[in-house]
Amino acid sequence: MKGNLIFILLSAAGLCCRAQINPDLLKKPAGDTTGLQLNMDAVYKRPFMNLGKTPVAVGGYVEANYQYLNEDGISEGHQFQMRRFTFFLSSAVNKRIRFLSELEFEDGTREISLEFASVDFELASLLNIRGGIIMNPIGAFNQNHDGPKWEFVDRPISATRLLPATWSNAGFGIFGKQYTGNWVYAYEAYLTNGFDDKIISNSGNRTSLPATKENRERFEESFNGIPLFTGKVALRHKKLGELGLSYMGGIYNKFEEDGLTLDKKRSVRTFALDLNTTLAKTGTFINGEWAWLAVDVPETYTEQFGRKQAGGFVDIVQPLLKRRMLDFPDAVLNAALRLEYADFNQGTFSSTGTNIADHVYSIVPAVSWRPSAQTVLRLNYRYQWKTDLLGNPPARTAGFQAGFSTYF
Repeated sequence: MKGNLIFILLSAAGLCCRAQINPDLLKKPAGDTTGLQLNMDAVYKRPFMNLGKTPVAVGGYVEANYQYLNEDGISEGHQFQMRRFTFFLSSAVNKRIRFLSELEFEDGTREISLEFASVDFELASLLNIRGGIIMNPIGAFNQNHDGPKWEFVDRPISATRLLPATWSNAGFGIFGKQYTGNWVYAYEAYLTNGFDDKIISNSGNRTSLPATKENRERFEESFNGIPLFTGKVALRHKKLGELGLSYMGGIYNKFEEDGLTLDKKRSVRTFALDLNTTLAKTGTFINGEWAWLAVDVPETYTEQFGRKQAGGFVDIVQPLLKRRMLDFPDAVLNAALRLEYADFNQGTFSSTGTNIADHVYSIVPAVSWRPSAQTVLRLNYRYQWKTDLLGNPPARTAGFQAGFSTYF
């Protein structure tokens, strides 16, 4: 299957290359100049290139890195990683109908994912219909995850190990956005296929929403016939920044089959808060996200399976130098810092009353250089400590990561 996908993609690329021999045929689509774009706009806020006068636009990004990490003095040595190659394809079917797809190759060809493939029907500013494969808008990172937008090699722990970013499902929904002076407010609401019992039945022997990503059948059928609801509201001021509140919830277990009751309906509920702002005086960019998760775990499961989880991250990016560097007229040198935390099992042991200590902390200072807004070269130092279920002395990970990510 992977071989067929690769062949199809390479064939399409070859056709595009033959069609694009004349560079004059390429042009950038007009962009939004209001300065009031939201995280929900990220799927379209990319450097696409139109082919002549056709309605089709293409783009993508690539992400690669080197790293040397050790945990408690033990290292796997020098590692080179080709993390992602992502291909975008969009088309304006007509003035009010748009199509966009995102195909991603992770770790070479180890994993191939169709992360987004939807058609938008634009009815009015506050009422639009979207259907297909949709990125569930929980938090901000799940929708706004492109590598070139970030100063850090690794994706946030809370977004990938608590929340299941990148998390997509087949479904339908509505969304809208309204401008009022310096403000814009927006909403999204979708019903999609969703989680399955891998949340509590997985190789990690812990409560894990990301484990459900292994179920590729969710793009063609629901595990239990109950839709997953995801909703978000967001507000942005042109000078103050953006605030988003989101919820994702549904039933994750198979409670009935062929009319026979197997179990009660067991819910999974997720709440997330995200915000970002730029300080006017210093140009400091602050971006953060926090999530709370609640899972109805069967009483027969031990306490190593968390009923509640929580975590988040904050990124602080400070531009140090903005000027021409080498032959790049608008280059920027940044210093950055990421602070992150994830608690996979909030609560106490019923037998002893002591805290369950299944959590991880991480501090990542970074330096990044952007020769242009679409390309980033980054150097990170990761220091991380994680504590097991019983609260034993933490395992400490430290080391350097260096890499790049660029749109093309």
